[in-house]
Amino acid sequence: MEREGLLEVGRKVTVTEGVLPSNYYYTIDPSLAMSGNYPFSERLLAREGVVTAIRELERGFYVTVRFED
Repeated sequence: MEREGLLEVGRKVTVTEGVLPSNYYYTIDPSLAMSGNYPFSERLLAREGVVTAIRELERGFYVTVRFED
């Protein structure tokens, strides 16, 4: 996440899955934050989760989302 205040802890979010030649990546809708790349073996099954933490680091804001599956 690039800017503060776009998400808050406890908010329910949905993610969209993107596919690369050897990985998946996820975007919190509507384009609020983007994940790193995940190998095919670590593909998410759930598309809805709850924000559990937001940390500010030198490179930006890191969002943690908990998924049921």
